[in-house]
Amino acid sequence: MTGAGAPAPPSGGEPDGTTAPARHPGPARYAGLVGAVLLAVAGYLGGALPSAPLRTTPATIWQQRHGPLVIGAWLVGTALLVGAWWSLRRGVPSAGWAYRTAGLWAVPLLVTAPVGSRDVYSYACQGWAYAHGVDPYITGVAEAGCPWVDTVAPIWRDTPAPYGPVFVLLAALAVLLGGGLTGTIVLLRLFALAGVLLAALCLPGLARAAGVPTRRAAWLLLACPLVGVHLLAGAHNDAVMLGLLLLGLLVLVRLPGRPRALLVAGALLGLAVAVKATAVVVLPFAALMAVHGRYTVRALLRDGAWLAGGVLAALVGSSLLSGLGAGWVGGLNRSGDSEQWTSPPTAVGFVIDYAGALAGREPNAVPVARVVAVLLLAVLLVGLWWRAWTALRGLGDARQRVARLAAARPRVALRGAGLALAATVALAPVFHPWYATWPLALLAVAATRTTWFVLPSAAATFLTLPDGTNLARFSKAPGAIAMTALTVTLLVVLSRLTLHPARRRTGPAEPR
Repeated sequence: MTGAGAPAPPSGGEPDGTTAPARHPGPARYAGLVGAVLLAVAGYLGGALPSAPLRTTPATIWQQRHGPLVIGAWLVGTALLVGAWWSLRRGVPSAGWAYRTAGLWAVPLLVTAPVGSRDVYSYACQGWAYAHGVDPYITGVAEAGCPWVDTVAPIWRDTPAPYGPVFVLLAALAVLLGGGLTGTIVLLRLFALAGVLLAALCLPGLARAAGVPTRRAAWLLLACPLVGVHLLAGAHNDAVMLGLLLLGLLVLVRLPGRPRALLVAGALLGLAVAVKATAVVVLPFAALMAVHGRYTVRALLRDGAWLAGGVLAALVGSSLLSGLGAGWVGGLNRSGDSEQWTSPPTAVGFVIDYAGALAGREPNAVPVARVVAVLLLAVLLVGLWWRAWTALRGLGDARQRVARLAAARPRVALRGAGLALAATVALAPVFHPWYATWPLALLAVAATRTTWFVLPSAAATFLTLPDGTNLARFSKAPGAIAMTALTVTLLVVLSRLTLHPARRRTGPAEPR
């Protein structure tokens, strides 16, 4: 079956043959496995362990007992893992091969210490605070008296939780069942694993609906080093958000226009938002997927209302169940406390400040650049949604093309949602490597061309050392200048494409 809602088992291949599989994928599989093992060793010897020193630098890490081994294993392991993933980006033998290889690579990373970030300790302390009657949206983990506060990065000890009530409840459950810090971390990693597995189960249906080979979608997402290193080894809650998000979208793909299904899909999407608010940018595109039949304003309002009802029910229900209300919204304001050049608007602000300093002034341009970026993001999101709406409505208005509407609906909406998440990541005030998995999850199943988002995902894997040290901290000026130059170049290219748009196609996309 190849219909929009047809399921595809993970072990199946693809009938369309749009991408030729690699002739000899075995070496890449085992090179990636060696890389994963080396990263696990680096995590065990010098990862984000509870007792690891904070505020480290590459030099201080090198001077530690196992420093040279840690850095060497991290560098070689990351290079092998990224190289193996990149080498097979255009095709693997089958979807089953992609699933098995991604699972093989994940095993070493599931049994090592937290790698690439100390956020999991923040999760643990926020869960501890809630479990002990403290509102994590008002009180920082240090003031709450968390016994593990010394494991939390100093910048996050006095800030409120920026996550939704669903994840706070999950973190508290991990604390109650874990019985200590180690048990809590293990359960938080299991939650992340559950999110990745849920996403893996949803990939075949979404990829088929969008006309993309399942093997390509599975490889690009599940075998991506960011997933293994950060979502699994780092136990980031982004995995839970993505799992719920993809499941909600799959329900829409399978059962558009059915009130009960729309309520269920809306509830799943609402739960994703209640884990991490980033998922909210997908909701307007999910409303497009909810429409069954021709695209009219009346149909959009009718089916979108059922979807919105499910979203609101999940948000209100989780807020009431937690007893925390909407306090988590205020915590989002502190997510931009970190300033790194890896965020394009922040990098532009840095460069303006450097130029001002040369002229004897202090522009303090970073906050302004970030505000401008948020405004630009709002415009881009509206534009992306309008483009998807007009494309789908145009298909419905042309009688000879109505038969293609059902096939175009998931492809256009999923691609629009992926581009919206990509814009969100690019224009956010802060960028961390695992943020790249947000658009990757949707673009892997819907994008025609892949290099433009696969290449940044590969590069982002090298940004953090095993203990969570962000290398961007040590290249602030040159990094900011390079990022600003890249941003200006991309803006010029996008402006030219907007003024001279290429002929748009609405047929099935062929991956590259």
